Amino acid sequence: MKVVKVNTLYDGRKVLKNVYIGFDDRFVSVTRDKPEGELVGEGVVTPAFIDAHSHIGMARAGEPSAEDEANERMDSIYPLVNALHSVYMDDVAFRESVENNVLYSTILPGSGNPIGGKAVLVRNYASNVEDAYLQDIGIKMALGYNPRSTTEWSGKRPTTRMGAVALLRERFMKARKLMSQLEAGKKLQDEIEPLDEIFISILKKQYKLMVHLHKEDDAFVLLSLKREFGIDPILNHGLDIFHEEVFSRLKQNGISLVYGPMDSHPYKVELKHESWRNARFVLQSGIRFCMMSDHPVILQRNIFLTMRHFLRFGLSKEDAISKLTSEPAEILGISDLGTVQQGKIASFSVWNNDPFSLDAHPVSVFAEGREVYSE
Repeated sequence: MKVVKVNTLYDGRKVLKNVYIGFDDRFVSVTRDKPEGELVGEGVVTPAFIDAHSHIGMARAGEPSAEDEANERMDSIYPLVNALHSVYMDDVAFRESVENNVLYSTILPGSGNPIGGKAVLVRNYASNVEDAYLQDIGIKMALGYNPRSTTEWSGKRPTTRMGAVALLRERFMKARKLMSQLEAGKKLQDEIEPLDEIFISILKKQYKLMVHLHKEDDAFVLLSLKREFGIDPILNHGLDIFHEEVFSRLKQNGISLVYGPMDSHPYKVELKHESWRNARFVLQSGIRFCMMSDHPVILQRNIFLTMRHFLRFGLSKEDAISKLTSEPAEILGISDLGTVQQGKIASFSVWNNDPFSLDAHPVSVFAEGREVYSE
Protein backbone atom coordinates (compact mmCIF):
# COMPACT_ATOMS: atom_id res chain seq x y z
CA MET A 1 0.00 0.00 0.00
CA LYS A 2 1.15 3.57 -0.75
CA VAL A 3 0.75 6.43 1.70
CA VAL A 4 0.53 10.22 1.38
CA LYS A 5 0.95 12.54 4.36
CA VAL A 6 -1.70 15.22 3.95
CA ASN A 7 -1.46 18.65 5.50
CA THR A 8 -4.85 19.69 4.15
CA LEU A 9 -7.30 17.29 2.54
CA TYR A 10 -10.15 18.62 0.43
CA ASP A 11 -11.89 15.27 0.24
CA GLY A 12 -14.58 16.38 -2.22
CA ARG A 13 -17.07 17.43 0.43
CA LYS A 14 -15.23 18.76 3.47
CA VAL A 15 -11.78 19.73 4.74
CA LEU A 16 -9.56 17.60 6.99
CA LYS A 17 -6.20 18.56 8.48
CA ASN A 18 -3.12 16.45 9.21
CA VAL A 19 -4.21 13.02 8.02
CA TYR A 20 -2.73 10.15 6.05
CA ILE A 21 -4.34 8.48 3.07
CA GLY A 22 -3.53 4.90 2.19
CA PHE A 23 -4.27 3.60 -1.29
CA ASP A 24 -3.65 1.02 -3.94
CA ASP A 25 -5.82 1.38 -7.05
CA ARG A 26 -8.55 2.47 -4.64
CA PHE A 27 -8.46 4.40 -1.39
CA VAL A 28 -7.90 2.08 1.54
CA SER A 29 -7.94 4.49 4.49
CA VAL A 30 -8.00 8.08 5.71
CA THR A 31 -6.53 8.15 9.22
CA ARG A 32 -4.84 10.38 11.77
CA ASP A 33 -2.12 7.82 12.39
CA LYS A 34 0.34 6.79 9.71
CA PRO A 35 -0.57 3.37 8.30
CA GLU A 36 1.91 0.75 7.18
CA GLY A 37 3.09 1.37 3.64
CA GLU A 38 5.44 3.29 1.36
CA LEU A 39 5.35 7.06 1.85
CA VAL A 40 5.10 8.53 -1.66
CA GLY A 41 4.17 12.16 -1.07
CA GLU A 42 3.30 15.01 1.25
CA GLY A 43 1.23 18.14 0.74
CA VAL A 44 -2.31 19.31 0.06
CA VAL A 45 -4.60 16.74 -1.58
CA THR A 46 -7.70 17.06 -3.74
CA PRO A 47 -9.64 14.40 -5.64
CA ALA A 48 -9.22 14.34 -9.40
CA PHE A 49 -11.25 17.01 -11.18
CA ILE A 50 -14.04 15.90 -13.51
CA ASP A 51 -14.90 18.17 -16.43
CA ALA A 52 -18.64 17.68 -16.91
CA HIS A 53 -18.79 19.01 -20.50
CA SER A 54 -16.02 19.24 -23.08
CA HIS A 55 -15.00 18.53 -26.67
CA ILE A 56 -11.40 17.64 -25.86
CA GLY A 57 -9.90 15.17 -28.33
CA MET A 58 -12.58 16.11 -30.91
CA ALA A 59 -11.50 19.74 -31.41
CA ARG A 60 -7.77 19.15 -31.10
CA ALA A 61 -4.85 21.39 -30.20
CA GLY A 62 -2.61 22.27 -33.13
CA GLU A 63 -5.05 21.09 -35.80
CA PRO A 64 -6.96 23.34 -38.24
CA SER A 65 -10.62 24.01 -37.57
CA ALA A 66 -11.54 22.05 -40.71
CA GLU A 67 -10.47 18.88 -38.85
CA ASP A 68 -12.71 19.61 -35.84
CA GLU A 69 -15.01 16.59 -35.33
CA ALA A 70 -17.35 17.95 -32.67
CA ASN A 71 -20.44 18.06 -34.93
CA GLU A 72 -21.67 15.44 -37.38
CA ARG A 73 -23.35 17.26 -40.27
CA MET A 74 -25.18 14.42 -42.05
CA ASP A 75 -28.53 14.99 -40.28
CA SER A 76 -30.00 17.05 -37.46
CA ILE A 77 -31.42 14.12 -35.45
CA TYR A 78 -28.91 11.29 -35.23
CA PRO A 79 -28.44 9.85 -31.73
CA LEU A 80 -26.39 6.89 -32.98
CA VAL A 81 -23.37 9.21 -33.15
CA ASN A 82 -20.94 8.43 -30.32
CA ALA A 83 -18.46 11.15 -29.28
CA LEU A 84 -15.84 8.52 -28.42
CA HIS A 85 -15.52 7.58 -32.09
CA SER A 86 -14.15 11.05 -32.95
CA VAL A 87 -11.65 11.34 -30.09
CA TYR A 88 -7.90 11.15 -30.61
CA MET A 89 -6.04 10.62 -27.35
CA ASP A 90 -2.84 12.12 -28.74
CA ASP A 91 -4.42 15.58 -28.39
CA VAL A 92 -1.78 17.38 -26.30
CA ALA A 93 -4.55 19.05 -24.30
CA PHE A 94 -5.09 15.75 -22.47
CA ARG A 95 -1.55 15.84 -21.09
CA GLU A 96 -1.89 19.46 -19.98
CA SER A 97 -5.16 18.62 -18.24
CA VAL A 98 -3.60 15.72 -16.35
CA GLU A 99 -0.80 18.02 -15.16
CA ASN A 100 -3.50 20.26 -13.71
CA ASN A 101 -5.49 17.50 -11.95
CA VAL A 102 -8.25 17.24 -14.57
CA LEU A 103 -8.18 13.48 -15.00
CA TYR A 104 -11.67 12.83 -16.37
CA SER A 105 -13.63 14.39 -19.22
CA THR A 106 -17.23 14.15 -20.25
CA ILE A 107 -16.95 14.44 -24.02
CA LEU A 108 -20.05 15.37 -26.00
CA PRO A 109 -20.90 16.08 -29.62
CA GLY A 110 -21.38 19.77 -30.33
CA SER A 111 -24.61 21.76 -30.33
CA GLY A 112 -25.19 22.20 -34.06
CA ASN A 113 -27.89 19.50 -34.06
CA PRO A 114 -31.09 19.22 -31.98
CA ILE A 115 -29.85 15.70 -31.17
CA GLY A 116 -26.09 15.40 -31.48
CA GLY A 117 -25.32 11.93 -30.17
CA LYS A 118 -23.91 10.11 -27.17
CA ALA A 119 -21.78 11.69 -24.44
CA VAL A 120 -19.11 9.58 -22.74
CA LEU A 121 -16.77 9.81 -19.75
CA VAL A 122 -13.08 9.16 -20.49
CA ARG A 123 -9.80 8.90 -18.64
CA ASN A 124 -7.60 11.79 -19.77
CA TYR A 125 -4.47 9.79 -18.93
CA ALA A 126 -5.17 6.82 -21.23
CA SER A 127 -3.26 6.29 -24.47
CA ASN A 128 -6.16 5.07 -26.62
CA VAL A 129 -9.94 5.36 -26.69
CA GLU A 130 -10.53 1.74 -25.68
CA ASP A 131 -8.60 2.18 -22.43
CA ALA A 132 -9.92 5.73 -21.98
CA TYR A 133 -13.62 4.86 -22.01
CA LEU A 134 -15.28 4.66 -18.60
CA GLN A 135 -19.03 4.94 -19.15
CA ASP A 136 -21.85 6.47 -21.13
CA ILE A 137 -23.20 9.73 -19.70
CA GLY A 138 -26.24 10.52 -21.84
CA ILE A 139 -27.47 11.97 -25.12
CA LYS A 140 -26.65 15.49 -26.29
CA MET A 141 -29.65 17.69 -27.09
CA ALA A 142 -29.57 21.37 -28.09
CA LEU A 143 -32.04 24.24 -27.88
CA GLY A 144 -31.63 27.90 -28.75
CA TYR A 145 -29.62 29.52 -31.52
CA ASN A 146 -27.06 26.85 -32.38
CA PRO A 147 -29.29 24.13 -33.93
CA ARG A 148 -31.00 26.72 -36.15
CA SER A 149 -27.70 28.19 -37.33
CA THR A 150 -26.65 25.14 -39.36
CA THR A 151 -29.06 25.24 -42.31
CA GLU A 152 -26.19 24.73 -44.77
CA TRP A 153 -25.47 21.27 -43.31
CA SER A 154 -27.03 18.12 -44.76
CA GLY A 155 -30.34 16.59 -43.76
CA LYS A 156 -33.55 18.02 -42.40
CA ARG A 157 -32.63 21.34 -40.76
CA PRO A 158 -34.65 23.78 -38.65
CA THR A 159 -34.45 27.49 -39.42
CA THR A 160 -36.10 28.58 -36.16
CA ARG A 161 -36.06 27.59 -32.51
CA MET A 162 -39.65 26.39 -32.82
CA GLY A 163 -38.61 24.23 -35.76
CA ALA A 164 -35.90 22.56 -33.70
CA VAL A 165 -38.37 21.86 -30.88
CA ALA A 166 -40.88 20.48 -33.40
CA LEU A 167 -38.29 17.99 -34.68
CA LEU A 168 -37.66 16.85 -31.12
CA ARG A 169 -41.37 16.59 -30.28
CA GLU A 170 -41.99 14.57 -33.45
CA ARG A 171 -39.41 12.00 -32.37
CA PHE A 172 -40.61 11.86 -28.75
CA MET A 173 -44.25 11.53 -29.82
CA LYS A 174 -43.37 8.70 -32.20
CA ALA A 175 -41.36 6.94 -29.48
CA ARG A 176 -44.26 7.25 -27.04
CA LYS A 177 -46.66 5.67 -29.55
CA LEU A 178 -44.22 2.85 -30.25
CA MET A 179 -43.89 2.21 -26.52
CA SER A 180 -47.68 1.84 -26.28
CA GLN A 181 -47.72 -0.53 -29.26
CA LEU A 182 -44.95 -2.63 -27.72
CA GLU A 183 -46.76 -2.83 -24.39
CA ALA A 184 -50.00 -3.82 -26.16
CA GLY A 185 -48.23 -6.50 -28.20
CA LYS A 186 -49.00 -4.71 -31.48
CA LYS A 187 -45.30 -4.33 -32.24
CA LEU A 188 -42.34 -6.61 -31.72
CA GLN A 189 -39.03 -5.26 -30.43
CA ASP A 190 -37.32 -6.44 -33.62
CA GLU A 191 -39.59 -4.16 -35.64
CA ILE A 192 -38.32 -1.00 -33.95
CA GLU A 193 -35.74 1.05 -35.87
CA PRO A 194 -32.42 1.82 -34.11
CA LEU A 195 -33.07 5.58 -33.83
CA ASP A 196 -36.52 4.96 -32.38
CA GLU A 197 -35.01 2.54 -29.86
CA ILE A 198 -32.82 5.33 -28.51
CA PHE A 199 -35.76 7.72 -28.16
CA ILE A 200 -37.72 5.01 -26.36
CA SER A 201 -34.74 4.57 -24.03
CA ILE A 202 -34.72 8.34 -23.38
CA LEU A 203 -38.42 8.27 -22.47
CA LYS A 204 -37.73 5.33 -20.15
CA LYS A 205 -35.00 7.49 -18.52
CA GLN A 206 -32.29 5.02 -19.46
CA TYR A 207 -30.41 7.99 -20.91
CA LYS A 208 -29.99 11.41 -19.39
CA LEU A 209 -30.28 14.32 -21.81
CA MET A 210 -27.37 16.75 -21.72
CA VAL A 211 -29.25 19.80 -22.96
CA HIS A 212 -27.36 22.76 -24.45
CA LEU A 213 -29.07 26.10 -23.93
CA HIS A 214 -28.15 29.58 -22.77
CA LYS A 215 -31.21 31.84 -22.66
CA GLU A 216 -33.95 31.98 -20.05
CA ASP A 217 -36.86 31.37 -22.44
CA ASP A 218 -35.13 28.28 -23.82
CA ALA A 219 -34.90 27.02 -20.23
CA PHE A 220 -38.68 27.32 -19.96
CA VAL A 221 -39.06 25.43 -23.24
CA LEU A 222 -36.97 22.66 -21.66
CA LEU A 223 -39.31 22.65 -18.66
CA SER A 224 -42.29 22.23 -20.98
CA LEU A 225 -40.62 19.28 -22.76
CA LYS A 226 -39.86 17.69 -19.41
CA ARG A 227 -43.51 18.00 -18.37
CA GLU A 228 -44.82 16.71 -21.70
CA PHE A 229 -42.55 13.71 -22.11
CA GLY A 230 -41.10 12.96 -18.67
CA ILE A 231 -37.51 13.20 -19.91
CA ASP A 232 -34.51 13.37 -17.56
CA PRO A 233 -32.60 16.53 -18.61
CA ILE A 234 -29.45 18.16 -17.25
CA LEU A 235 -29.14 21.79 -18.29
CA ASN A 236 -25.73 22.49 -19.84
CA HIS A 237 -24.47 26.11 -19.98
CA GLY A 238 -27.24 28.53 -18.90
CA LEU A 239 -24.81 31.44 -19.14
CA ASP A 240 -27.42 33.97 -20.28
CA ILE A 241 -29.72 33.20 -17.33
CA PHE A 242 -29.51 36.37 -15.26
CA HIS A 243 -32.41 36.05 -12.82
CA GLU A 244 -32.26 33.95 -9.67
CA GLU A 245 -35.91 32.90 -10.05
CA VAL A 246 -35.13 31.06 -13.31
CA PHE A 247 -32.49 28.91 -11.62
CA SER A 248 -34.93 28.43 -8.73
CA ARG A 249 -37.66 27.24 -11.11
CA LEU A 250 -35.26 24.75 -12.65
CA LYS A 251 -34.33 23.50 -9.19
CA GLN A 252 -38.00 23.11 -8.24
CA ASN A 253 -38.48 20.92 -11.30
CA GLY A 254 -35.55 18.66 -10.43
CA ILE A 255 -33.14 19.89 -13.09
CA SER A 256 -29.43 20.05 -12.31
CA LEU A 257 -26.98 22.40 -13.99
CA VAL A 258 -23.61 21.89 -15.68
CA TYR A 259 -22.47 25.52 -15.67
CA GLY A 260 -20.05 27.36 -17.91
CA PRO A 261 -17.77 27.91 -19.65
CA MET A 262 -16.93 30.92 -17.54
CA ASP A 263 -14.24 33.35 -18.73
CA SER A 264 -15.08 32.81 -22.39
CA HIS A 265 -15.94 35.61 -24.81
CA PRO A 266 -19.72 36.19 -25.30
CA TYR A 267 -19.47 35.91 -29.06
CA LYS A 268 -23.17 35.77 -30.03
CA VAL A 269 -26.43 37.57 -29.28
CA GLU A 270 -27.84 34.82 -27.07
CA LEU A 271 -24.97 35.52 -24.66
CA LYS A 272 -25.68 39.25 -24.31
CA HIS A 273 -26.54 38.85 -20.61
CA GLU A 274 -23.57 36.57 -19.88
CA SER A 275 -21.51 37.80 -16.92
CA TRP A 276 -19.40 36.34 -14.15
CA ARG A 277 -21.83 38.14 -11.83
CA ASN A 278 -24.54 35.62 -12.76
CA ALA A 279 -22.68 33.19 -10.49
CA ARG A 280 -24.41 34.97 -7.61
CA PHE A 281 -27.83 33.92 -8.94
CA VAL A 282 -26.69 30.32 -9.37
CA LEU A 283 -25.60 30.21 -5.73
CA GLN A 284 -28.60 32.04 -4.32
CA SER A 285 -31.05 29.75 -6.08
CA GLY A 286 -29.60 26.63 -4.45
CA ILE A 287 -29.70 24.70 -7.73
CA ARG A 288 -27.46 21.64 -7.76
CA PHE A 289 -24.60 22.41 -10.15
CA CYS A 290 -21.11 21.49 -11.27
CA MET A 291 -18.68 23.03 -13.75
CA MET A 292 -17.59 22.63 -17.36
CA SER A 293 -14.79 23.93 -19.55
CA ASP A 294 -16.54 23.35 -22.91
CA HIS A 295 -12.94 22.80 -24.06
CA PRO A 296 -11.64 24.30 -26.31
CA VAL A 297 -13.93 27.28 -25.54
CA ILE A 298 -11.80 27.64 -22.44
CA LEU A 299 -8.86 25.32 -21.96
CA GLN A 300 -9.74 22.41 -19.75
CA ARG A 301 -6.56 22.85 -17.74
CA ASN A 302 -7.95 26.21 -16.53
CA ILE A 303 -11.36 25.01 -15.33
CA PHE A 304 -10.42 25.31 -11.65
CA LEU A 305 -9.61 28.99 -12.07
CA THR A 306 -13.25 29.74 -12.86
CA MET A 307 -14.22 28.87 -9.29
CA ARG A 308 -12.86 32.23 -8.11
CA HIS A 309 -16.08 33.89 -9.22
CA PHE A 310 -18.13 31.74 -6.86
CA LEU A 311 -15.70 32.32 -3.99
CA ARG A 312 -16.32 36.04 -4.48
CA PHE A 313 -20.01 35.44 -3.75
CA GLY A 314 -19.36 33.40 -0.61
CA LEU A 315 -18.85 29.80 -1.73
CA SER A 316 -16.46 28.00 0.64
CA LYS A 317 -13.23 26.46 -0.60
CA GLU A 318 -14.41 22.93 0.13
CA ASP A 319 -17.65 23.53 -1.76
CA ALA A 320 -15.70 25.00 -4.67
CA ILE A 321 -13.67 21.79 -4.86
CA SER A 322 -16.91 19.78 -4.75
CA LYS A 323 -18.16 21.48 -7.92
CA LEU A 324 -15.34 19.75 -9.80
CA THR A 325 -15.31 16.46 -7.91
CA SER A 326 -18.23 15.00 -5.95
CA GLU A 327 -20.98 17.04 -7.58
CA PRO A 328 -20.23 16.22 -11.22
CA ALA A 329 -19.94 12.59 -10.10
CA GLU A 330 -23.39 12.75 -8.50
CA ILE A 331 -25.06 14.75 -11.26
CA LEU A 332 -23.67 12.57 -14.06
CA GLY A 333 -24.06 9.25 -12.24
CA ILE A 334 -20.37 8.38 -11.77
CA SER A 335 -20.32 6.16 -8.72
CA ASP A 336 -16.61 5.49 -8.10
CA LEU A 337 -15.11 8.98 -8.39
CA GLY A 338 -15.35 12.41 -6.79
CA THR A 339 -14.27 11.90 -3.19
CA VAL A 340 -11.29 10.69 -1.20
CA GLN A 341 -12.89 7.93 0.81
CA GLN A 342 -12.44 4.24 1.37
CA GLY A 343 -13.40 2.16 -1.65
CA LYS A 344 -13.40 4.96 -4.23
CA ILE A 345 -10.96 4.98 -7.15
CA ALA A 346 -7.65 6.49 -6.01
CA SER A 347 -7.38 9.35 -8.50
CA PHE A 348 -6.08 12.53 -6.90
CA SER A 349 -3.29 15.11 -6.79
CA VAL A 350 -0.77 16.22 -4.23
CA TRP A 351 -0.35 20.01 -4.45
CA ASN A 352 2.61 22.08 -3.34
CA ASN A 353 0.28 24.59 -1.67
CA ASP A 354 -3.38 25.31 -1.10
CA PRO A 355 -4.91 25.07 -4.61
CA PHE A 356 -6.51 28.47 -4.11
CA SER A 357 -3.08 30.14 -3.93
CA LEU A 358 -1.89 31.62 -7.21
CA ASP A 359 1.41 29.73 -7.03
CA ALA A 360 -0.22 26.35 -6.34
CA HIS A 361 0.13 23.41 -8.71
CA PRO A 362 0.12 19.61 -8.50
CA VAL A 363 3.51 18.06 -7.85
CA SER A 364 2.24 14.46 -8.07
CA VAL A 365 -0.85 13.22 -9.88
CA PHE A 366 -2.19 9.73 -9.24
CA ALA A 367 -4.75 7.97 -11.45
CA GLU A 368 -6.23 4.73 -10.17
CA GLY A 369 -3.31 4.54 -7.75
CA ARG A 370 -0.62 4.97 -10.41
CA GLU A 371 1.48 8.12 -10.62
CA VAL A 372 0.82 9.66 -14.04
CA TYR A 373 2.58 12.98 -13.52
CA SER A 374 5.39 14.14 -11.27
CA GLU A 375 7.01 17.55 -11.27
